[in-house]
Amino acid sequence: MAKKEMEVVKGLDLKRYMGRWYEIASFPSFFQPRNGVNTRATYTLNGDGTVKVLNETWSDGKRDYIEGTAYKADPNSDEAKLKVKFYVPPFLPIIPVVGDYWVLYIDDDYQVALIGQPSRKYLWILARQTHIDEEIYNQLVQRAKDEGYDVSKLHKTPQSDPPPEGDGPNDTKGIWWIKSLFGK
Repeated sequence: MAKKEMEVVKGLDLKRYMGRWYEIASFPSFFQPRNGVNTRATYTLNGDGTVKVLNETWSDGKRDYIEGTAYKADPNSDEAKLKVKFYVPPFLPIIPVVGDYWVLYIDDDYQVALIGQPSRKYLWILARQTHIDEEIYNQLVQRAKDEGYDVSKLHKTPQSDPPPEGDGPNDTKGIWWIKSLFGK
């Protein structure tokens, strides 16, 4: 049975979407350390309407991060279907890794969001706070399930209160970058 087309948010207010989001849960993926905690994303609107993306996670007390750019897949569509392009150092030439970023749900106050993509291999639950209500969490999981995601793969991301300040020691091993190359 062919899965129905995913419902995607229409008319996403990018300005309101900017700022920091904490990863509440996600499908484990190649391009995140398995033992990553305090994972978060910070979005900043660029002058040209694209979005600067900073993804951070901590593993073994060290900070890993990757930066990229997000942009609307189709500038003329009101659907929240974005492309995210990550630049993967320290390799030369720099290899961009491009992925889909579909906002499947966002609440009216822009406090929680459900992010997926067309293959349904990746799923993220994001929130402005480090923790959300179990009830809200369950509603988001149900919504993902309704959209054809295998929610048994969802893994809750440990978040500490308060979240880590600033940058902390960086992970110089570079394992994250190497993994991200195979994360397509």
